[in-house]
Amino acid sequence: MSFKVVIPARYMSSRLPGKPLIEIGGLPMVIHVAKRARISGADEVIIATDDSRIADEVRKHNFDVVMTKVNHISGTDRVLEVVKIKQWADDDLIINVQGDEPLIDPQLIKLLYEGMSNENLNYATAATKFKNYLDYANPNNVKVTLDKNNFAIYFSRSKIPYCVDDEDTHWNPNISYHHIGLYGYTPKLLRTFCDLPESAHESSEKLEQLRAIDNNIKIRVFEYHGDYIKGVDTIDDLALVKKFIEN
Repeated sequence: MSFKVVIPARYMSSRLPGKPLIEIGGLPMVIHVAKRARISGADEVIIATDDSRIADEVRKHNFDVVMTKVNHISGTDRVLEVVKIKQWADDDLIINVQGDEPLIDPQLIKLLYEGMSNENLNYATAATKFKNYLDYANPNNVKVTLDKNNFAIYFSRSKIPYCVDDEDTHWNPNISYHHIGLYGYTPKLLRTFCDLPESAHESSEKLEQLRAIDNNIKIRVFEYHGDYIKGVDTIDDLALVKKFIEN
């Protein structure tokens, strides 16, 4: 079974306007993402954008682009619009790769696709172990706890689960994982998800995947064992990624 990668890339960003077009090592950020997605083995890699400047740059680098509406609330809604435009089948597998992940590992994308295909899943994501307690305690790093079958129990920006003892001393890196914002789903699941209203936990944590948890939709979480470098949300993140790529 083949799979498709869709990369949502909107122009406006509260902290870094025009983020997909920021140059890193001579290439726009979104092109770094697309190049890595192509290496993963996807039969289609599509950038979904709302801005002609991004579309023009994508075409210049010989990648497919789909123009989508400006008023989408999330990247997931933007992916669904691509599904409708492309008329993909209900059981196709789609991997949603964030447009601000220029260091995304192609093997991570492949891991998600192969896991979904082997287990006949309709919704999945990925996580990795935290490197240290400070990364775990950082509210910018989303945590996920898992059940015994590696399905998500809850996602949070807070430290979960709560540790009664002194956390720095007794923190267990095997009980809560660093969520990676990579999602796989079928078009059928995607339609169901996007039709649901925002949930209470989603609104509180500002984490869209909690809408699924609140509606009893299971999310399989695959563990990634490689070195994960988070995406670009801040100026500091950008400096780190630039240093990594340019060196």
